Amino acid sequence: MKVSVVKIGGNLIEDEADLEQALNNFAQIEGLKILVHGGGKLATQLAQKLGIETKMVDGRRVTDAQTLEIITMVYGGLVGKTIVSKLQAKQCNAVSLSGADLNSIQSVKRPVKDHDFGFVGDIKKVNAESFSTLLKAQITPVCCAITHDGNGQLLNTNADTIASEIAIALSEKYEVSLYYCFEKKGVLRSISDKNSVITDIDRTSYDKLIEEGIIADGMLPKLHNCFHALENKVQHVYVGSISMLANPNEQKTTLHLNEFN
Repeated sequence: MKVSVVKIGGNLIEDEADLEQALNNFAQIEGLKILVHGGGKLATQLAQKLGIETKMVDGRRVTDAQTLEIITMVYGGLVGKTIVSKLQAKQCNAVSLSGADLNSIQSVKRPVKDHDFGFVGDIKKVNAESFSTLLKAQITPVCCAITHDGNGQLLNTNADTIASEIAIALSEKYEVSLYYCFEKKGVLRSISDKNSVITDIDRTSYDKLIEEGIIADGMLPKLHNCFHALENKVQHVYVGSISMLANPNEQKTTLHLNEFN
């Protein structure tokens, strides 16, 4: 049986028209599916309105106690419930989850090394049975970027990582396709040319693209999650725009563990 795990983030969540189209395409996916979402920019905007400083280190959010309250409100509340309400309107029966709900995702607080990231969680275990129970009941899980430590503490966790780890956990029972959707058509050879999509990347070419500086910044951890998924039995991994959800022939980047030629 097939399962599609789809992660959306960035401008797709902020722009009402883009979000509507993304959810239209997601709702039309045949079979079982799971949606994972971020919402970092909206959390930053709320923090600004409340006069709370957003601290970043190497492009990563430092999650102090106040910031954790904000992301819980934004991710687990506003964004998650908005997405679910829109999916219900599209006849896609969905439920919004944090990692604490149904004990679906446990994590451990990231240890302090060079920097203290605060209440940030590194995933320890995904409860595949919780997701399977919902999927078997024809309920679509909508997962936000919050996990828990099993001792009553919520933790901020990277949404790309959550999507990858859910896909890995479910790959023991299902044929899993993992989709990372954002505002570009895929991994670009030139950031200034939106059509310069690299259609196929294997492990060898990935390392070469990093050396050449073509894959850098925020794309690095995203593709790290892609290959981590492939190395752990996830069958298919794609990066591209929301259009690839509706059209299998849409231009996108397909990731391969081994050489594709």
